[in-house]
Amino acid sequence: MNPYAHTIIILSLIMGPLLTISSNHWILAWTGLEISTLAIIPLIAKQHHPRATEAATKYFLTQATASTLILFSSIINAWMLGQWDITQMSNNTSCTILTTALAIKLGLAPFHFWLPEVMQGTSTTTALILVTWQKLAPLSLLMMTSQSLNTPLLLMLGLTSTLIGGWNGLNQTQLRKIMAFSSIAHLGWMITILTLSPKLMLFTFYTYVIMTSTMFLMIKLLKTNKISTMMTSWTKLPTMNTLMMLTLMSLAGLPPLTGFMPKWLILQELTKQHMTIMATMMAMLSLLTLFFYLRVSYYATITLPPNSTNYSQQWRHKNNQKPYLALLTTLSISMLPITPTLLTMP
Repeated sequence: MNPYAHTIIILSLIMGPLLTISSNHWILAWTGLEISTLAIIPLIAKQHHPRATEAATKYFLTQATASTLILFSSIINAWMLGQWDITQMSNNTSCTILTTALAIKLGLAPFHFWLPEVMQGTSTTTALILVTWQKLAPLSLLMMTSQSLNTPLLLMLGLTSTLIGGWNGLNQTQLRKIMAFSSIAHLGWMITILTLSPKLMLFTFYTYVIMTSTMFLMIKLLKTNKISTMMTSWTKLPTMNTLMMLTLMSLAGLPPLTGFMPKWLILQELTKQHMTIMATMMAMLSLLTLFFYLRVSYYATITLPPNSTNYSQQWRHKNNQKPYLALLTTLSISMLPITPTLLTMP
């Protein structure tokens, strides 16, 4: 790719969500979403492969539909109330259409079908951007309009996403698809707590970004795309295999790792709001995601080649040192003891 074009794409990718977050007018927010969408499409299609072209097409059509619905909901709200302020979304029809549109943009169930296919058709780095940075703008719009949104609808979307993300991830062998369904399940937890505690939703998103970024960077460094090739990854970086297992357990939400912290606080908040049945169902559905995280951990750290694989051993020839990965791994597995300090922060 031309360096100048690549620079423009990266700058647009950064500026799009920032414009949406900082805007107070629906047209500016919509413009930021469009800039972000148009910037990521060349990165998805950069591989010049039919699957990459298919992924870019699916992503464009899905995001264009969602952006159209967002613009439609804002126009209806402005028609009814005479103003374009994002925080003054009080028309019920507009709120329902907006929730649906942002659910499509995020990949929440039952609007999740595009996310695993797009992530599978692109590179690991672009997939990481799709499930972290690209989620920031839609989630910020949900936060800004949280006081007007329909709580039962969000709870239904959150519960469905947690179920679909865990259930569909059980029979996957591709790591990027597994991480896609992991993203859907985590977004379900965030949407569930959105109207009850927006601050906790944002905190959950931050921890999710740290853990997911760590996992994707490990996958990229080990050059593994399937569960079967995870069996030989211990020959490259043995220590990283252990850290990968801890990161996967953190994503699953097991104590005493970082991922336990947001799930614990969300279940506590749901119980405080007298939603005990909802909290119980969310906790039970998290066992589905735990199963496929354990399966990946088993293949990566316990099963040694050449027991049940046809892949040759890949011996390491150079020491790949990534200081940023060490920092991210530490944050991904050891932040639980500072939970009280994080909760007291404004």
